[in-house]
Formats: sequence, structure tokens, C-alpha cells
Amino acid sequence: MNFNIYNLKNNFYLIFLGTISSFSLPPYNHFIINFFTFSLFFIYLFQINKNSDAKIIYFKNGWLFGFGYFISNLYWISISLTFDKNFNFLIPFSIILVPAFMALFYGIAIYIFSYFLNKKKVIYSVLIFSLIFGLVEIIRGYILSGFPWNLISYSFSEEIYFIQVLSLIGTYSFNLICITLFTIPSIIILSKSRTEIIACLFFILIGAFFLIFGHNKIKNFNEKEIFLNNYKFSILSSNISLDRYYSNSNEEEIINELIFLSNPVKNEKTIFVWPEGLFPETDLNDLQKYRSKFLETFDENHYIILGINNSKRLDNGIKYFNTLAVINNKAEILASYDKNKLVPFGEFLPFENILKKIGLKSLTNNYQSYSSGNKREIINIGLNGSELNFLPLICYELIYSGELSRNNNFNYIINISEDGWFGNSIGPHQHFTHAIFRSIENGKYLIRSANNGISAVINPIGKVISKMNLNEIGKLVFKHNKNQEKTIFLLFGNKIIIFIILIYILLIFSFNRLKNE
Repeated sequence: MNFNIYNLKNNFYLIFLGTISSFSLPPYNHFIINFFTFSLFFIYLFQINKNSDAKIIYFKNGWLFGFGYFISNLYWISISLTFDKNFNFLIPFSIILVPAFMALFYGIAIYIFSYFLNKKKVIYSVLIFSLIFGLVEIIRGYILSGFPWNLISYSFSEEIYFIQVLSLIGTYSFNLICITLFTIPSIIILSKSRTEIIACLFFILIGAFFLIFGHNKIKNFNEKEIFLNNYKFSILSSNISLDRYYSNSNEEEIINELIFLSNPVKNEKTIFVWPEGLFPETDLNDLQKYRSKFLETFDENHYIILGINNSKRLDNGIKYFNTLAVINNKAEILASYDKNKLVPFGEFLPFENILKKIGLKSLTNNYQSYSSGNKREIINIGLNGSELNFLPLICYELIYSGELSRNNNFNYIINISEDGWFGNSIGPHQHFTHAIFRSIENGKYLIRSANNGISAVINPIGKVISKMNLNEIGKLVFKHNKNQEKTIFLLFGNKIIIFIILIYILLIFSFNRLKNE
């Protein structure tokens, strides 16, 4: 295929559509954009003249759209490389190569779609397009440890009534349906069949069902009786510099600042939630060195949830873990959880034995890569006559839908995070949106403590009860609660995707037959 001005314009057009779609995501949330961009993208694909190069053209077009989409919403990844000069040379590569790699999934989706595209059957083609696109997005969430960041469904994050359906079908199924909804205008434009245009009403009714279901769900939740927690939660939002990872920081000053923010009241039952990794030089096993400081400030009614490094001597040597721990006022460890999902380059260095020879290391420690924990267990402990059970999530683990825990017997989701790696970008806002989706999916209160990020308490219907904005310093208090019911999605998880896929296959055959009659 000859390279010419016409092809250049087409390439720019596709990148432009993908880029514009990014403004539907947090913090902008202009979801209406996707009705234009996805429909225009589908129309463009629909009008390609099939020839010997057609399949490669479809792949290229999908890749270009994906590249425009990801380069405009994942640029913040490069910010994390600015904190260590050894990684500075990777900044240009991260800006280009990460979106280029992520765009491969879109290219593959459109390439596969090209085998099923039927220009005489528009609604059939839209359903195939949605199904393949949605399935490839699911694969993106799992392959190579998975990176399900910025699924197009997150553009509805502020439409609280519309996204209550997450409690039934979860994010991946919702994402698949959103792709169909965003592509409906193309059916109206391309189809010459009255039957197909009328069939669009079916999907409009699905959208209406989402709203009606959401309205009833929120109404029922609001009518529930409020009661006091046995313990109040005090959630810290701090703004401690990331320099602590690269210089000899004064940890005692950091602890003093956290204690000052906590401002514990004697004999008041309180669970303090501190952010992730504020003590890079202290190991969980060495926390007792601060015992006297904790005893001076906290009493037997106070407990602290915090993030800290944890070294373990195993048969094959010493391994390091990014750990969430629950301690009492004597700095004694009551429970701990080792992070399962680690961030490449941030917490572990891929091909470490090779790359460390050229001076590279993981960003968050100075010794070696973290190891991942074996599994995520619910933390269930007795607290001075009461019981606390919660699902622990450390930072990045928040983005995974449907694979949080096989045990659904917990009352809270507690997420601790360090969002300073994102800088003052759109990254922390995107990260926070996942918290809203997880709370609705699981029907649980989600408590989030972030350093250099957004801290919040989110109720089971995804409403933000209280919030500290990006880089804001202070604390949130959570002491009221409502009875929680297990959601369908909490019980069945991503198995529900199979049911949605079967419905799509049934619709594809049904609409295909309807068109032929």
C-alpha cells in the first residue's frame, strides 16, 4: 500500500478519534463523546474496501485508534520514571511504547472482527464488533499479569444510577454492553433496513433498564437504617514526599506527622488507616523499635492499619514483600497480608538478573524486587471485644474486577495506596474511579487511604461519603454504617461474563435471522 497524503489523513483521523475518546474518562467524564467516536470508528471500518491487504489494514486501523486512546490517557506512567535518574532514559520509550503495546489489543480485536464483518447486516456486525472488542478487553485484564486500566466503561463513573448494574454483571460485562451502546448511532446511519433500526430500541431499553434498576437500588439502600460501627475508622490522607525512597529520610519525623494527623482520643475505639509504604527503611519485623512512641500516644482501644516492607527468610534466601499489617498500640502485629499483584518496574524488575547489570532496579526499594504473596485472605481479627473483617487491597490491586477473593465473607474493602508516582496528573483520578466500581460490584464500604492521592470512604452504592482530594492533608472519620447485602457479582464474580457472552451469541443469531426474513 503506497504511503500518501490520503493515508496520512486517515491515520491522523483514527488517532484523533482515539484521543478524543480519552476525554470520556476521569477526570473529564464526558461519556457522550463515545457515542460519536465509537460510531465514527465503526463507520470507518465498515466502509473499507476489501482487497488483498484488507486484513492488515483492519489491524492497523484498530492499532491507530488504540494508540490515540492510550497515549492520551496513560502518559502519566512516564512520571514515575522521573524520580530515579537511572530510569530517565526510559521516559521517551514509556510515553510511546506502553501505548503502542496496549494498542496491539485493539489492533487484534479489529483484525478478528474483519473476518466476521458483513456489510449487508449492520446490527449483526455491531454485535460481533462489540463481542470481540469486549472479549479482547477481558484478555487485556489477565494476560501478562493483566492491566485492565481505562476500560471504556469507566467513562460512566459519575453516572451513579447507570452503573448500579455492576452489582449484577461486573465491570467486564458492563464494558461489553457499553461498547454496543456507544456504537448504536452507526446502525441508524448505515442501515437501510427499518427492522434493524427498530431493533436499536432493544439496546435503548437495556440502557433504560440500567437506570430503573439503579434508581430502585439506590432508593432501597437510602431507606436502610443507619447504625454506629463498633469502632470508628480514622482514615489518613498525607502528602509525604517520594524523596524518602531515594535519600535517608527521617522516619521518626514521618511517624510524628502521622500521629499528629491521627490525633487519637484516649479510650475511644478507633481503627487508624495509614497509607502505603511510608517507612521504606523499616521492616515489619523491626517495627518494635517504635514501640515506646506508639505506647505514648495510643491506648488499648486503638489499632493501626498500615503499609510496610516485610522480609522473610525462606529456603531460597531472603524475599521482600509489600505488606499491609494490622498492629496494636504496642506495635505488635495482629495480622498481615502480602501484596499479590505487583507493578512491573515499580515493585519488581522483569528479567532482573539481566537488567540489574546495567544499573536498573525496581523503583520502590533499594535491595531487590518484591515477591508476590501467594493468595489474598480476608483479614478477620478480634479487637477488644469486637470483630473486624475486611478485604485488603494494596494500591494497584484495586483495578482488578472479579478476582479479589474467593471468600465473600467480609464487611469492608480497605485500600492503602501511594499515588505520588502519578504526579499531579489524571492518573490518581483514574485510579480512584476503580474504587467506586469495586464498591458497587461487591456491595461493600470501601475505605481508601492514599499518600499523595485521593483518600475517601465510599458506600456500597458507589457514593463518596467523604473525600480528601489530591495532595490534600487531613483525615476522614467513618463511624456510621448500614446493613450490607451480598451482590450477585460478589457471589459469582466473572463467571457472569459467560452468561453475557451467551446472550450476545443468541442475539447475533437472532438478529441475523431476522434480517434474512
